[in-house]
Amino acid sequence: MKRLYKPYDFYRLFSEMVSSAGDTRRAPKDARISHQFAERIMMAVTEVNGCRYCFYFHTQVSLRAGMNKEEISRILDGDFNGAPDDELAALYFAQHYAESGGKPNPDAIQCMIDAHGEIRTREITAVIRAIMIGNAWGNMFDALRHRLRGEPKPDVTIWDEMGVLLGPLVMVPWVLVSMLFKNG
Repeated sequence: MKRLYKPYDFYRLFSEMVSSAGDTRRAPKDARISHQFAERIMMAVTEVNGCRYCFYFHTQVSLRAGMNKEEISRILDGDFNGAPDDELAALYFAQHYAESGGKPNPDAIQCMIDAHGEIRTREITAVIRAIMIGNAWGNMFDALRHRLRGEPKPDVTIWDEMGVLLGPLVMVPWVLVSMLFKNG
């Protein structure tokens, strides 16, 4: 079952992703999140959202990063057995984040801070936010493809599909202007 995010929710997710851009850039440089760890996080989110494009892409990237097929398959099935113990809290948080539509419970956030510290939690959250956008866009692209084949998804309209697919063209400047006013 693919999760479909309507334009309003996509805009909220997109805004949150953009606001995390600094953490996204810092994470690999500071080496707090390894490439394999980031891929595990992305696959945990993708398992919840069901984006087939992200399933395929992150499977390929994970293989190139040195992960084995069995581990990748387990994570894409929502099973974290065999994942490093120090990553488990983040993987479960990633699942929770996706299941809650990007609105995690404050207790879950506090558990992450307790387990990983504030800076690493922000970086992990930035990775989650980036894949949420990829999943949301990919799933809506599939919804439009189904509509064009005469099999529209019941929970979304053509306007929802177009709003998400074309939304980033409008959202990037809007989010940047909003951030300027927030920070100014």
